[in-house]
Parts: sequence; structure tokens; C-alpha cells
Amino acid sequence: MDKLLEKQLQNASLASREMMHVDTAQKNEALKAISQALLNHIDDIIIANEKDLAVAKSNGMSDAMMDRLLLNKERIESIAKDVLKLVDLDDPVGQVIREIHRPNGLLIKQVRVPMGVFGIIYESRPNVTVDIACLCIKSSNVCVLKGGKEAINSNKTLTNIMQNAIKSILPDYTVQLIENNDRAMVTQLITANDYVDVVVPRGGAGLINHVVKNATVPVIETGAGNCHLYIDKDADMKKAIDISVNAKIQRPSVCNAIETILVHKDIANTYLPKMVEAFDGRVEIRGDEITQSIISCHKATEQDYATEYDDYIVAIKVVDSIEEAIAHIYKYSTKHSEAIITENQEAADLFMNSLDSACVYLNASTRFSDGGEFGFGAELGISTQKLHARGPLALLEMTSFQYKVYGNGQVRK
Repeated sequence: MDKLLEKQLQNASLASREMMHVDTAQKNEALKAISQALLNHIDDIIIANEKDLAVAKSNGMSDAMMDRLLLNKERIESIAKDVLKLVDLDDPVGQVIREIHRPNGLLIKQVRVPMGVFGIIYESRPNVTVDIACLCIKSSNVCVLKGGKEAINSNKTLTNIMQNAIKSILPDYTVQLIENNDRAMVTQLITANDYVDVVVPRGGAGLINHVVKNATVPVIETGAGNCHLYIDKDADMKKAIDISVNAKIQRPSVCNAIETILVHKDIANTYLPKMVEAFDGRVEIRGDEITQSIISCHKATEQDYATEYDDYIVAIKVVDSIEEAIAHIYKYSTKHSEAIITENQEAADLFMNSLDSACVYLNASTRFSDGGEFGFGAELGISTQKLHARGPLALLEMTSFQYKVYGNGQVRK
């Protein structure tokens, strides 16, 4: 293992022991200090971010991905505000999940405890650096961050600001950043079982698949977002158009934006022209043959239906039935978020009860798949797996539990 990385992980492991003794007041004080420090250093953050943006532009990064990378005054102020929201959330650590009183007098308490050391691998979005660090602090965890090289200057500046803000409040090495951009660092981090308790990958399918297939440390998989919107034959047209625009256009580079729209054949002639009008030339449309016979668009391929674009691109398919829509979703979905637009309760029930994705919506945008929107506060990502955590990976999901057993001299017979 790289010597510098090993030292970072050793320090993180030791810090995680100390974090077990940090109380809620200290953690909240640290979060307030981080929030204020971000506001105090807005200019420094923007300067660092501009360096990343310049490199990204010279490398031909798309506008949608550039938007993910951008940190301006408004976004930094929003990040600082979101940090303060964590202060008001309940501290999950120490919560008693249940108490068991045994006939022999033993009192057994199932209590929430920190996971320990989180290794987080992520791409592009530098705001994630602050989100993760602060979630880990509130849940008494330690984090070792491995951001993408495209945001290295932003991530270094943000990490330094946070480290300086909390240095007199929390244990040293509570928040660390791996600055080495060598891809080998990822492999070493996800196989560091002696030091790291859990790994969370956030990014595209390639990164996530690499981590899932190669990690020996337990992984919480935050899956890619090939999300679907199904327009049923009994859809309310205004809802269908408004939700289509919001779910595709509001922020196309995020994992809860839709990538494919499935349209029932009975409503396709009405919906598709209105959709084109609402998209107003902002979205490249790729459709099947029926879609092409109704509107002007590029021809969709099988690969289009399997792609998370993270861009102003959408694939369209006209289907004969809701059953066909469900089958299509099962074939191509990454099990993140799916939505149906319908006023038919039978169709709604069938859709909501048939799919296996983490979040399933009726008459609402998939853009709500977010810890903050669910009322959980910030989140590490949307977990698409079934074990331990599913959906928004927030404070409760960042804890494990422990059995604390209280006796008075009992011995087992």
C-alpha cells in the first residue's frame, strides 16, 4: 500500500475511536464552525473552482457536467446553509432501538453506534466533499475522501477549510482527502479492511461497478440513475408535461433525473408533440419508430435505453401497455427511481407494487429522490441495494447498532 495513504488510514482508524466519545454538542459546534468557515472563504473556494472549470473546459467536458462542477457564491451559501440544517437533526448515535428485559434479570439494549471509517469515492461534484464530511461528523463517523481529479483544487480547498474549522473541536484526522489522483488509490482504499469499515462509491456506472467488483471492504452501493417516466393512457396531460420537464431539464446531470420516457400508445399522439413544445429545443430526443412517426427526432438504439446520459438527452419508447412499460424498466433500470403519471388507480397500484427500484413515484417527479427532499437532511447518495440501506443514505443509515447488556452477576446455566 502507498505509505502516505496507509498513514492516512491509520490516523482515520484511531480518530474513529475518539469520535465514539464526542457528544452531540461538540458535533453541532463543529458543524456551525464549518458553515461559517465556508462563508468566510467564498472567494478562496471560487478561485480554486475556477481552476478546475478551466481544465474541464479545455478537456471538452459537457455543459451539464460543467454545471455539476461549478461552485459560485449562491451555491456555496446554499452548501453552508445545508450544513446548519444538520445541527437541527436528531443525533442518531446512542439512540435506543429497543430494550429487552430477560427473565434472568439481564437488560439488553440495542443502541445505534457509528460505523467507524467511511471511504468515499466520488466524481465531479465538489459539494459532495462538504455533504459527506458533515454527515460523517453528525453520525460520529470519520471519512477518507477520494474525489475525482476534475475537482481536485475545489476539494483540497474545501477540505482544508473544514479541517481548520474543526481542529479545536473534534479529533485530528476526522476529515481527510486523498490528493493522489492515481487510480491505484481507489483500489487500495477499497481493499483496506484493516482500517476502513465501509466504502461508498458515488459516480457513474464505471466507477460503481469497479468498486462493487473489486472491494473487499463492505460496500454500500449508490447506483447509477437510469430513471424512467411512464406516461399512462389515463395520464393528466398537464401533470405529464410539467413532470417531464422537471424530471429531465431542471438538473439533467444528477442521478435522479429521468433518462427514458415510456408513453402508452393511446396517448402518444397527444403527449409527444406537447412534450416537444415544452422541451423547447433544449433536449435531444431519441425515439423508436413509432415516436419518429409522430415527432421529428433521432432514432433510439438499444444502447440509448441502457444509458444514463447525465445530459440534455432523452430516449422515448411508445408501449402497448403498462405491462410492457414495466418489463422495459426491469430490463434497463438501475433500480434507482421510476415514476408513473396516471389518474387510473388500478394502473397506479400495478406500477407502484410491481417495480423493484429504491424509489417509485405516482404523479411526481423523480427529482425528489434526495435525502433533503425526503426530510432526512443531507445524504451520501441513493442506495440501490437491498441490504442495510436503501434509498437516501442519510444519518440513520450511516450507523450500525450494538447490543449493550447490563447484568448483576448473572451466569449462564
